Amino acid sequence: MSTITTRDGTEIFYKDWGSKNAQPIVFHHGWPLSADDWDNQMLFFLHQGFRVIAHDRRGHGRSSQTATGNEMDTYAADVAELAAHLDLRNAIHIGHSTGGGEVAHYVARAEPGRVAKAVLIGAVPPVMVKSEKNPGGLPIEVFDGFRAALVANRAQFYIDVPAGPFYGFNREGAKVSQGIIDNWWRQGMMGGAKAHYDCIKAFSETDFTEDLKTIAVPVLVMHGDDDQIVPYADSAPLSVKLLKNGTLKTYAGLPHGMCTTHPDVINADLLAFIKG
Repeated sequence: MSTITTRDGTEIFYKDWGSKNAQPIVFHHGWPLSADDWDNQMLFFLHQGFRVIAHDRRGHGRSSQTATGNEMDTYAADVAELAAHLDLRNAIHIGHSTGGGEVAHYVARAEPGRVAKAVLIGAVPPVMVKSEKNPGGLPIEVFDGFRAALVANRAQFYIDVPAGPFYGFNREGAKVSQGIIDNWWRQGMMGGAKAHYDCIKAFSETDFTEDLKTIAVPVLVMHGDDDQIVPYADSAPLSVKLLKNGTLKTYAGLPHGMCTTHPDVINADLLAFIKG
């Protein structure tokens, strides 16, 4: 397995496919998943001639099951260490859900020349939790419920999420895939319970407003308007307003996990943005 060891001794697992001379695309997964969630996209873009890279966030997948550092500052620092280790230049960074927050936090701090473009898909920015500043957000009780379910029976919780709202499988007429549900469960259960518990706070309470304002490279913001995990109205349109060079693409009726349920649609639009 390919891993790097970060400054605090954490092992970060990563995949790195394709020519080292090709333009790199770095994929950042959602909670509580792993690099495997990007298999479809990685194979697609590999065959398009790109170098494709995806890592397991600390505490997730095959990376160390960390007790500390499970917050956005450290997540972004881990990405910076990976980018330096692989000497990534002119890279495209694509993040889904929590990974979108990680992308925003990293790109806002990246060394000059490291990043060419970024993509936020069903992403958590600007901030998810409801507050006086963010009246359209989700109440803290929603995330407290996530934490309680994780503690009570993580294995069952990691069946209920993909079987229900994550992929829109709870919608009438949805084409349910048991394989997709099982793969979500498999990825989730590979990670550490403590890291996953901490990450709920990281994805729900981190305010990415200043990150979004700082980013100068082109950013594509993609979001399904039937996203039941990261509600559309309080995320994508607000992020685009904060970005200097942002483009919003809205997908009617598509769920949070649309990269998996509708890869042909998403991959084509990603390719057009990257080549545009």
